[in-house]
Amino acid sequence: MTITQLQYVLAVAEHQNFTVAAKKSFVTQPTLSMQVQKLEDELDVLIFDRSKKPISITEVGKKIVAQAKHIVNEAARIKDVVDQEKGFIGGDFTLGIIPTIMPTLLPMFLKNFIKAYPKVNLIIKEQSTENLIRNIQDGHLDAAIAATPLGIEFIKERPLYYEPFVGYVPVNHRLAKVEKLNPEDLDISDILLLRDGHCFRDGVINLCNAPKNYAEERFQLQSGSFETLINLANEGLGMTLLPYLNTMALDASKKQNLRYFNSPSPAREVSLIYHKKELKIHITNALKDTISGIVRGAIAFQDVNIISPVSK
Repeated sequence: MTITQLQYVLAVAEHQNFTVAAKKSFVTQPTLSMQVQKLEDELDVLIFDRSKKPISITEVGKKIVAQAKHIVNEAARIKDVVDQEKGFIGGDFTLGIIPTIMPTLLPMFLKNFIKAYPKVNLIIKEQSTENLIRNIQDGHLDAAIAATPLGIEFIKERPLYYEPFVGYVPVNHRLAKVEKLNPEDLDISDILLLRDGHCFRDGVINLCNAPKNYAEERFQLQSGSFETLINLANEGLGMTLLPYLNTMALDASKKQNLRYFNSPSPAREVSLIYHKKELKIHITNALKDTISGIVRGAIAFQDVNIISPVSK
């Protein structure tokens, strides 16, 4: 039995297809199939039922797959121990970031990070919170940046910063003459929201105390762009709420429409999240230190009220 054989078993279990598993493992399909077969012969059991399409995992195979995950993870931990002992920070590191954070945060820290840690091959993927969680659990992401708290048992959350919500109120809106907003000023019926599936949308709905199954009655907007929401607001279709970092690059004419909240400002907690197994923790720590150091100077707000991204 080898670690490579166990890795092949995990790939087949995930993709339920030998050809796809081989492609993802960067080997030929006959090589992968042969190694899985050798492991089955050694154990004298069938891990996979090949008579079905897609292939399925046998009952004993499910137990083997679960154990294989532990063994492969612990084998990876050995390299982590050696790297940390040597003070080496390098190698592949896959980072997921949610769409409402990636466009503003990534340009702020990426150049500094790759300059400080040139031996780290940072692989960045934009994904929804739901996909981040699943990929962290499956081992496809080493860490992710998302709005928290999530309250998931196998995930560790380390806050990076607290980002206030800011109102974008066009001149013809009922709140245009209000200098500072309060949550009770908001009416969910005239707030333009991102499409369903974005945690920032859920945070806004929670802030407005709207029901979990809230649906827009005026029209259905399927957009993941804050720029689209701003443009629609300027057309007189309502107001919107923006994360603070998204307001920094607005031009002067649009900044005139920004309305901040009275203290404590509603805000989202943005955290670096990763599996509690803490693989590659030395790179995770370096990433956290880099981001926290940069963003701390950009967001001066201290008195905030964290709005959960989880729908009520």
